[in-house]
Amino acid sequence: MRSYSTSAAMLTILRRVLRRESWTARRIAAEFSIGEATAKRWLAGKGLSLERLERLAALVGLTLADLAREAEHPVTGLAQELTLAQERELSSDTFLSFLFMTILGGNSPDEIARDFAVPATAMDQWLAKLERLALIDRLPGGRVRPLVDRTIVWRKTPMRALFEERMKPQFMGMDFAAPDAVYASELVKLSARGAAELAELIEQHRRDVQALAERDREDSLLQRGWYGMLCAMRPFDMSELQAGGLG
Repeated sequence: MRSYSTSAAMLTILRRVLRRESWTARRIAAEFSIGEATAKRWLAGKGLSLERLERLAALVGLTLADLAREAEHPVTGLAQELTLAQERELSSDTFLSFLFMTILGGNSPDEIARDFAVPATAMDQWLAKLERLALIDRLPGGRVRPLVDRTIVWRKTPMRALFEERMKPQFMGMDFAAPDAVYASELVKLSARGAAELAELIEQHRRDVQALAERDREDSLLQRGWYGMLCAMRPFDMSELQAGGLG
């Protein structure tokens, strides 16, 4: 008989996979012809027999054995930073880097394949490369789990250069005067300590956005689309003001 901690871990893993595959309590209730409150109790582990757990797992192509193996061999010590070799390989292929970032964000390869019409053979090759780079583990049912902490900060040149080439132009080409443009800006005077605190606020905002994406994936019934977000700070160029440029 498996320990309570293993059973709890199995349910935690299953809940995470169900969320990623958009199996909300409401959708589960409709699938099994049960009340939404009952579905929520099952997901909380209440009244959840092995048979019901197996039925839930089958929704995402998993078996109880799959869940048990993953629960008994959890990933610990996620990498906080990539090696230079990993970053070079990752940045050498734009779609490979995009795929990895979306996996870090909790999106499944199947979802990415659907959104971007990626053939199964091509997706398999990209996932195999990420696995060879020790960036992901491939799991039963076509699932993957990242071996890198999702809050990773890109500090090396390769990934920053890729951002400069691929992402920056989209933001720099944005019409900030358009009525539907969404942005915020501020000009403040800070000490070195204040600037460091501002940098941490920006990083915290990124984590908050990641949490928002998870909640939206789980709760929203509306169609979802892809959005890019950029938060940045830099010393402000005051030369135009100092030269009397406002005169």
